[in-house]
Amino acid sequence: MNSDLALLLRTAVILCITFLTVYFIRRFFRGLNKRTQKQSLYNKFLQSILTVGITIVGVYSALGSFEIAKEISTTVLQSSALLIAVATFAAQQTLGNVISGFSLSSSKPCDIGQKIQIKSAGTVIAEGIVRDMTVRHVVIEQADGQMCIIPNSVVDGAVIVNMSNPDTVATFVEVEVDYATDIEKARAVIMEILKTEPLVVEAEKTSVLVSSLTANGMLLKFAVYTKDIMESYLACSNVRQRIVSEFEKAEIVIPYNTVTIDTTPTTNPAINAATNPATDPQN
Repeated sequence: MNSDLALLLRTAVILCITFLTVYFIRRFFRGLNKRTQKQSLYNKFLQSILTVGITIVGVYSALGSFEIAKEISTTVLQSSALLIAVATFAAQQTLGNVISGFSLSSSKPCDIGQKIQIKSAGTVIAEGIVRDMTVRHVVIEQADGQMCIIPNSVVDGAVIVNMSNPDTVATFVEVEVDYATDIEKARAVIMEILKTEPLVVEAEKTSVLVSSLTANGMLLKFAVYTKDIMESYLACSNVRQRIVSEFEKAEIVIPYNTVTIDTTPTTNPAINAATNPATDPQN
């Protein structure tokens, strides 16, 4: 009876130490983020690795106190070669995510709070703000508020376009103009809008470029710089609204598709019967 009680007490102590260690690790990294006033991708990944590692070691140590767990461990060790081969094959994707996590956290192509675009084979997988990173995945908050969870191995093997610098966030805005438009006049109107928009910063370093030619006109593209992503959404909305009104004042045409319906009567009896059944001679 005393041995059973001592065994349970030992298990409880190990679990308590494990959970307290995990708690203090989280407190440490939370305090570190407050002191630096910045969340680091490396710190987030390191916190995740330490939490998972300590939890596994603590639970294994607690279970190792029981005889049945020791018997299972002995059996597992006797067939360790086969088990390691099977486990490695089954967990190769998980291990790949962990290794890719180390690669991303050490090379730091992006950081927490930065806006990035992830491309694979020319296709945009996700675009938004980096919010978190674990041993398995990266969490990206998209413009619509949805959280996009992407495995580390996918992010590590993709093209990462960092759309932020340490002080500002850049968001691209596109507007189409008619082929008869005076491009320099359109550029001047857009630059004036950017310079007078309160939420836009560093407007002088923006360039308004013709990014492509479409069936309707020329596509103008430019970057809107703001202090953070929340101001970016509002600033881009204000800029788009002002472009519509200012272009109208400057007589700059924004082309759009229209449908023309010809209601002129025709001399073809079949068409008249289809469009106006009352004129069908068979009725």
